[in-house]
Amino acid sequence: MPFVNIKTPEGALSRKQKEEIVHRTTDMLVEYFSEAARPHTMVLIEEIPDGGYARADEVFVIPEAYRAKD
Repeated sequence: MPFVNIKTPEGALSRKQKEEIVHRTTDMLVEYFSEAARPHTMVLIEEIPDGGYARADEVFVIPEAYRAKD
């Protein structure tokens, strides 16, 4: 079973964007593994709250301009 885990800042993606990522990721995996993989493909999008991760020793807080507008 193909499994994809995507971590993104909380609020960065709208529901519609998440659905598109799920569909496009599933389609990509089907291209590699065949149509038989579609019903067994799992795409997990995890939203990480502000302050829950860091890069280069700097705790990340998503700027308001990058938050999704539903």
